[in-house]
Amino acid sequence: MKFLRIILFPVVPFYFVVTWLRNKFYDWGLKESKSYDFPVVCVGNLSTGGTGKTPMVEYLIRLLKDDYVLATLSRGYKRETKGFVLASEAETANTIGDEPFQFYYKYQDQVHVAVDENRQEGITILRQLENKPNLIILDDAFQHRKVKASVNILLTAYNNLYTDDIVLPSGDLREPRSGAKRAQMIVVTKCPDSITKAVRQQIISRINPKSHQTVYFSSIMYSDTVCSATESKPLSQVDNFTLVTGIANPKPLLEFLDNQGKTYEHIGFKDHYNFTEEDIKKLQEKEQILTTEKDYMRLMNHESLINKLYYLPIETKVHNSGSFNKRIKELIEMS
Repeated sequence: MKFLRIILFPVVPFYFVVTWLRNKFYDWGLKESKSYDFPVVCVGNLSTGGTGKTPMVEYLIRLLKDDYVLATLSRGYKRETKGFVLASEAETANTIGDEPFQFYYKYQDQVHVAVDENRQEGITILRQLENKPNLIILDDAFQHRKVKASVNILLTAYNNLYTDDIVLPSGDLREPRSGAKRAQMIVVTKCPDSITKAVRQQIISRINPKSHQTVYFSSIMYSDTVCSATESKPLSQVDNFTLVTGIANPKPLLEFLDNQGKTYEHIGFKDHYNFTEEDIKKLQEKEQILTTEKDYMRLMNHESLINKLYYLPIETKVHNSGSFNKRIKELIEMS
């Protein structure tokens, strides 16, 4: 992969120019970006993945659910359907995507969950619901400039800051670093809990936020309990298991389990991986399987695994959460 990225480096300037021009056309009004008279909050990133968008969306759901009629709107990456789909008991991770299904599975009584590759169309249909949302959270839509969000929250991972990266195909950025200026809030995710004030200041200096931007820091908080379809039990009681991951960056999870002294076999797949029947047959041979919440959404419907399959919940822990919560509510109220 590294060799391929090296030989593709001559393509980088062309990708840079195309994405830079596309953004400029929106900035100059040559391409239309639709605004709304109610709050639309976008959670996104500049890189291709692995920054923790899903737990951040869940954080916002928990923060805002008592004050607004909420909806989440996602593209529904790798789903088997097209167009607008509103999550219901009839849907699965295959029909709406693993991350939207996770939102529905956990918060179905507190939020409308919908998918549509056309975000404008999705917003229009959501607003036609009887109990229409008055705040919509766009999941992974920072580059979807046909919608002008009221609030843009840009995520960047502690160990892979967008300031140190370049655009595709030799780097991981979907657009030039200058695109970060559209965000009002920048969150450095997956930080160690022990991150010092000096290190935070160094990162802020590297990001060099604009006057309208505030930089925050967050960590992943793993649960001390694992869950299945029928029970929950302490992580301390789980050992000698097979860990199955289909996420962009499993390294933090591996480090957490190693620090817990766990003994396990790790089977890793690419992000949003669709498990094949052959994969399921191999997993049937395992005695106990631990996976991520997102992967659980794609594995839970296989009855042959249900008695051995557990997932480890995670949440975003925002450092200085009081300031973060206050700022986002202020931005929403201003929109």
